[in-house]
Amino acid sequence: MAAEALPAAEADIVSENRMYIEVNDRKIWVEICGEGRPLILLHGNGEDHTIFDKAAEVLKQEYTCVLPDTRGHGKSDPCAVLHYADMADDVVKMMEILDLRDVCLYGFSDGGIVGLLASMRTDRITDLVVSGANLTPKGVKLFLRIIMWVMYKLKKDPKIRLMLEEPQITSEDLSMIRARTLVLAGSKDLVRETETRQIAEGIPGAELRILNGEGHGSYIVHSEKIAQILRQFLNTQKTG
Repeated sequence: MAAEALPAAEADIVSENRMYIEVNDRKIWVEICGEGRPLILLHGNGEDHTIFDKAAEVLKQEYTCVLPDTRGHGKSDPCAVLHYADMADDVVKMMEILDLRDVCLYGFSDGGIVGLLASMRTDRITDLVVSGANLTPKGVKLFLRIIMWVMYKLKKDPKIRLMLEEPQITSEDLSMIRARTLVLAGSKDLVRETETRQIAEGIPGAELRILNGEGHGSYIVHSEKIAQILRQFLNTQKTG
């Protein structure tokens, strides 16, 4: 998966571990660090890969951390219209281009939604961790949906429109996931706890953890806490 081995048509290499990858007719920015089993880290809406700066410092000691900016975010190509399905397809294509197998994927918030959808589309993801994800827009607490609606009326930002209209994930969709899965949320999350529990119940064999005292991103954004949670889960052998 060395950057220098990628075809020129597929990667615009800035350095050995920082590059643009041509994915589904647009450029996606990716940074790679560490050695070991591949671990993809997907950020949330309106963010970029740098939210994992502290976590990646810990995780790169055991894993090859792959940190993309999803389409329409960070250094990746902008988009006038965003859909979670397209973002999931980008992740699957990225794994194919980089030849990543036996992948651990962690997704936060929108990244968790993308992780769920990507895991339905490929068997390359064998361990999945999602936190603060929702199945439908109504899975987000009402006060936040009202704020997002007002913000969209003022800014017409496609990233906000995405959250107001999507996702639309069903229990049947969740049942397609075969990766060993951990579902996380904070006890003070912006996603309704019933929604988080529905995700865990819908994925065969999934484990659920509600983190007492944590908010939506308090244990994730510029934090080492999520690194320790991931290490604990990933270093536990699958049973049964």
